[in-house]
Amino acid sequence: MEVRVTVFQIRRCENSGRLRLHTLLWEQSRVDDVSLWSLPGGWLRDDENIQESAERQLSEKVDVHSLSHLEQLQVFSQPNRRSDGRVVLCAFMGIIPTTSEPTLPDDTQWIPVDALPDTVADHAAVIAAAQERLLSKLGYTNLGFALSPATFTISQLRKIYEAALGYRVDATNLQRTLQRRGVIQPTGNYSEPGDEGGRPAKLYAFVHNECRVTDSSAILRRPQN
Repeated sequence: MEVRVTVFQIRRCENSGRLRLHTLLWEQSRVDDVSLWSLPGGWLRDDENIQESAERQLSEKVDVHSLSHLEQLQVFSQPNRRSDGRVVLCAFMGIIPTTSEPTLPDDTQWIPVDALPDTVADHAAVIAAAQERLLSKLGYTNLGFALSPATFTISQLRKIYEAALGYRVDATNLQRTLQRRGVIQPTGNYSEPGDEGGRPAKLYAFVHNECRVTDSSAILRRPQN
């Protein structure tokens, strides 16, 4: 069995400076001068379970030790998903916070989810399934904790949610919704003043650092066209 992990992180793009949802990919091969990229992972060993395999391979191959969340996504078992024979894939979704900066090999990069390169086999479909799971869980759980730093202002949290969801979020509604659910709470501390001065902002933190079902809210649903 093949085990692969879609690892998400909210990162600031060097060219635009804005936050975007990224995933971790490594350059597995080149075909006709075109790079093919792969999700991190590999083969399940006889002496480990599936989650142990996912954690081991992230640690060994891409130095990802700072996962804030890891969950099994789904099994991909289409007979023709790989050109070299029938292989069943067990996929995971992992998240690391914005403050983490794991050491990566030269052939591995953080790539924006909305600008994926050519991938091997069905890895683009795996990433799409993981992204859909992330967006869904941001609506009915406290999973935002896994994307965020330990403490944050509401403005910072809004930008993280916007990058993950892919649409604008009202900061006041976000704060009201998450506090009503008991998801975030004020720490009693304030942010440092910025370079241009201004009043320090209240710092907040997530109440729990493991995924918990809270309550569905329209504020976090994708707007209808």
